[in-house]
Amino acid sequence: MQLLDTRVPAVLLRIDRNPFHHGTLGAVRSLGRAGVEVHVVADSTGSPVPRSRFLREMHLPPPPGSSPREIAAALHQVATRIARPAVLVPMDDASAVAVGRMREELAPSYLLPAGPGALPEHVADKAGLASVCASLDIPHPVTLVPDSPGQAADATLRLGLPLVAKWSRPWLLPADSTLHSTVLVKSAQQARELYLRTEEAGSPLLLQAYLPPGPNRDWFFHGYADRSSVVRAGGPGRKQRAWPRGAGLTTVGCWTANPQVQALAERLTGKLGYRGIFDLDFRRCGTTGLYHLLDFNPRPGAQFRLFSDSAGLDVVRALHLDLTHRPLPEAAPLVGRSFVVENYAPLAALRPAPRGRELAWHAPDDPGPGRAMWTLWCRHVSRRLRERLRAAPSAPAPTRVVHQAAAPHLTDDEKASSC
Repeated sequence: MQLLDTRVPAVLLRIDRNPFHHGTLGAVRSLGRAGVEVHVVADSTGSPVPRSRFLREMHLPPPPGSSPREIAAALHQVATRIARPAVLVPMDDASAVAVGRMREELAPSYLLPAGPGALPEHVADKAGLASVCASLDIPHPVTLVPDSPGQAADATLRLGLPLVAKWSRPWLLPADSTLHSTVLVKSAQQARELYLRTEEAGSPLLLQAYLPPGPNRDWFFHGYADRSSVVRAGGPGRKQRAWPRGAGLTTVGCWTANPQVQALAERLTGKLGYRGIFDLDFRRCGTTGLYHLLDFNPRPGAQFRLFSDSAGLDVVRALHLDLTHRPLPEAAPLVGRSFVVENYAPLAALRPAPRGRELAWHAPDDPGPGRAMWTLWCRHVSRRLRERLRAAPSAPAPTRVVHQAAAPHLTDDEKASSC
C-alpha cells in the first residue's frame, strides 16, 4: 500500500517573495516523491523551484500585503483549477496567519488541521508568544513593549546593551522597507529611532534581553501535532552554522537528541491544543542552562527535511497522512543526520556525512533545481553587491598609502555570498 493517498493533491502557499526559499523545494520533493500531485502558489521569479520534476504547476500568488480575504480568493481560483479537495500547506508566517483566519471559508476546498483559527496568529506574534510563555512557565527572554521613544531608550538601561529589537508581526513589514524583522540594538539612540518607525513597520516594537550565542546554544524543534495535539514526526536539531553568524537561517544543522527541548516542545503544543506543523527556535542561556523559546513559527521550517526518519516520514508527509485519515508509520529517528544549505556553506556540503545528509538544493533524482540555483544565486549576489556599491558614499582617493589593511577572514559562507 502506498504511504500517502495520491488521490489528494497538495497546494503549497508562500506570500513572502524569497526566490531562494529551499523549504518550498523540500516540500515539493517530499510530497512529489510519494506520488502526490504538488501545486505551488508563490512567486517563481528567479527561483530554482520551478525546475523540479516533482512540481505539477506554479500559480501566481496574491501580492505581498494582501488581506486574508484576498489570499482566500486567490486560493479559491487555484482550487477551481485543481477541481478536487487538496491538502493546503502554508510555507511562511503570512500564509499561516491568513489561512488560520479564513479556515472555515477555505475548508470546503482545502483540508486543514482543526483547532482555533486565531492560534497561529497568536503564537507567530512575538508579543503574543511572550505572554504564552509567561502563562505556561516556558523560559523566554525578558521582553518589554515600549509606549514611547523615551521608554524605548529607558529599556536599554533595564535590559542592558546590546539588546534585541523585534517587530511584533514581522510579516506586516512592507516589502520595500529597509526595516529588518530582528535587529541587535547597541545604543539608546538606536532604540529610540527604531520606535519612531513603528507606524512604518505596522506592528509594535519589542525590546528583548540578549542571550549571547555560543557553542551548542542554538537549537530548533520541528514537529507535527496531530488532531489530538500529540507531536508526531520531526525532532530536535542543533544549529551548527547560521547566516548571518550568531542569528539568521540555519545553514548547517544536525538531528541531535535533546530530551529537554523535546519536552518543552511537547508541553507547549499540548497545553495550547495546537494542531499542525510547527517550527520552534530555542537558545540555551549560558548562565542558567535553560532553553529559552525565541520563536514559534506555525508552518514548516526551511530545514524540515532534516527530520526524515527511517520510514521517510517528515512533518509535511505527516500532515498529508493525518488529514487524509491514513496511519502515520512508527519509525526510528535518524539521529546524527545533517542538513546543509550549500549556497551558504559549500565546504560543509563536501565533507563526509557518515550518518546521512540532506542538501537544500541538490538531489540526484531531481538535479534541475540544484543546477539552476548556482546560476541564479550568483546573479542575485552580483546584483546585491552592485546595489551596495551604488549606495555606499564615495570617498576621496588617498594621495599616499601608508599601511595596507589586512583583508578580513572569510568563512565558506561569506565566500559563497560573494560568489
